[in-house]
Amino acid sequence: MSTDLAPSVASLVGESPLAFTEDWQAWHRRHEEVRADPHGFLAVTGLHWLTPRPQRFPDVPGEWHTGADGPVVTLADGEDLFVDGQQVRRRHEFGPIAERAGVTVRIDGGVLEVARRGGHDILRPRRPDHPLRVAYQGTPAYPATTRWVLSGRFVPFDEPRATTVGAAVEGLQHVYDAPGRVEFTVDGVPLSLTAFNGLTPGSLMVLFTDATSGVTTYPANRSLAVGAPDEQGRVTVDFNRATNLPCAYTDFATCPLPPAENRLPVAVEAGEMIPYERRP
Repeated sequence: MSTDLAPSVASLVGESPLAFTEDWQAWHRRHEEVRADPHGFLAVTGLHWLTPRPQRFPDVPGEWHTGADGPVVTLADGEDLFVDGQQVRRRHEFGPIAERAGVTVRIDGGVLEVARRGGHDILRPRRPDHPLRVAYQGTPAYPATTRWVLSGRFVPFDEPRATTVGAAVEGLQHVYDAPGRVEFTVDGVPLSLTAFNGLTPGSLMVLFTDATSGVTTYPANRSLAVGAPDEQGRVTVDFNRATNLPCAYTDFATCPLPPAENRLPVAVEAGEMIPYERRP
């Protein structure tokens, strides 16, 4: 999900066109650097689901199983991994892992993510030499324009609403607490998006599709970070900073899908487009 917060409408619209474009380009470069990190999502080589039955997986050392006490690995002679910088041999118990949390351990040639998604413990090895990362060409995007920097308002719910959404993996579901919705207008049409909590205190995150989805933008979802509302509930909705989630690039992602009410009837011709890797 997107991690950068959009500046205020006033600060963006008040910029010269050149400064506005340069600011967006700098933001997108930073986002691309994170995406192409040696151990980022483009480096994921597999998605493995743990069960109570011990089993081995390609590209991962050890025999793994899980249960109420969390993931456990048993390593054979000559196998090891590093947890918090400490070499582990024979057996290691990770303990229960919280939903949408995980730990990263070092393995030969890369790292291994041990995580929990949709109520299931998973493994995702990540190796810098994975062809998807090595051949990555960057992500195309619409030219940034102040037309898609919108003034909005956050309307909190009386109580946060537990919202169940689908996932990029068939049959998997995610549950998020939605603190409220973000309201805004596009060409005189009033619209709103159910918002989830962002990565920093008070910030928000929305998942959405629109009339460009499956045409020029990734069909399943896009993500947009929204800064914390001010005292009057005002927010900036800058669709220029709409980003693809990892599932737009790899089948080894468990990304959430937007709630049904977040399917916008307008064409949001802003933000990131279909990655080159997903084009015919």
